[in-house]
Amino acid sequence: MTVTGSTLVITAASPAPATAPAAAPAARRRAAGRAPGPYRRLFALPGTRGFTAGNLIARLPMGMFGVSAVMMIAGQRGSYALAGAVTATGLAATAVVAPWTARLIDRHGQARVAVPATLIAVLGSLALVACVRSGAPAWTLFASYAATATTPNIGGMSRARWTHLLRDSPDAHHTAMSFEQAADELCFMLGPVLAAFLCGVLFPEAGTLAGAALLLTGMLVFTSCRATQPPVAAAPRRGSPLRALGPLLPLFLVTGVVFGSMEVTSIAYLDVQGLGAASGLVLALQAAGSCAAGLLYGTVRARSLKTCVCALAVSMTLPWAAAATGSVTALAGALLLAGMTTAPTMVTAMSQVHARTPEGRLNEGMTLAVTAIFAGIAAGAASAGWVVEGAGPTAAYAVPATAALIALAIALTGRSIRRPSDRSRVVRTTAGQDPQ
Repeated sequence: MTVTGSTLVITAASPAPATAPAAAPAARRRAAGRAPGPYRRLFALPGTRGFTAGNLIARLPMGMFGVSAVMMIAGQRGSYALAGAVTATGLAATAVVAPWTARLIDRHGQARVAVPATLIAVLGSLALVACVRSGAPAWTLFASYAATATTPNIGGMSRARWTHLLRDSPDAHHTAMSFEQAADELCFMLGPVLAAFLCGVLFPEAGTLAGAALLLTGMLVFTSCRATQPPVAAAPRRGSPLRALGPLLPLFLVTGVVFGSMEVTSIAYLDVQGLGAASGLVLALQAAGSCAAGLLYGTVRARSLKTCVCALAVSMTLPWAAAATGSVTALAGALLLAGMTTAPTMVTAMSQVHARTPEGRLNEGMTLAVTAIFAGIAAGAASAGWVVEGAGPTAAYAVPATAALIALAIALTGRSIRRPSDRSRVVRTTAGQDPQ
């Protein structure tokens, strides 16, 4: 019944179809089924597929170069000691050069710095191949491989783009960071396998050459996507990323010890069990578990760093217990479960890096975190090797378990390690406004 002016209008409601009550829930279910998932919404954003494709192509060689260099040098020069020393020198050079490269990228833009830096790194790889093939003096191998330290942190640049694009959407940013961590795990799982295949089936230099080609191609594709590139801040940059991340860097260092020691210990244990080449499949389970957990973590609410590190500490005792049983099957399952706690820990820790790093220096901050992880990996590998030689591979599983407990102690006692997640850096807009 409606009053219009001085007229009273009575309208009879049309009877609803008999199927309406049943049809409404069905329609809601169909609408819910059509709702895109978090990852589909993520890559529906303009330009994201392009830079992600370049990012994955350029990131794959990060897991190839070390294995390729060792196989190439050892195959041509007959010395694993020389090969190990050359790759260790490259890692040390990266720890020094990478933060400076990242600082230049933050200051002058990704395309202007990343492409020349990548060209220098590719030339270093080509020089290494030429020196190995020509029988050049050993010092030329060290110099050539050290030049590859200018390789930009492609993972950090990709995360910086997501942070720029999703600065007003903390949930989507959490999903993007989870995807990036899963991509890290996938590339570091497939990279060594691809490198070993190329060097073993084709020729010793094939892995290094393919890695250099992939790196340059991927970087050119990535930097060509200019629309998603973070703008260079015109305001002066204040604050030091090193000082801002001081409480977090020990945590990243110890987490690196977990990764490095677990890998060396597992290789030694599986070698004693006589698996040989099949050991790679068992080791891949840890990376596969981390990759799957990273993708799943991106679809749920982020947890606190203390919760994630606590789960990591518990899970790192599982391989130790499984190894004590002497069962390779039990160890494989334990490595899979242990891997499922690493990605959430790294995603949450990197979110704190995003929250703490001074404005305009995000790539530098993330590179410092990655450098701390690499340093921890080197220390963990050396520590585990020492324990394996002295007490056996089963006892060496105590190294990653102890390192995880130390990480938990750092997370629990660190006053400045809180739960900022992605939200402390997000600028929220008024409801109904489009983000600028």
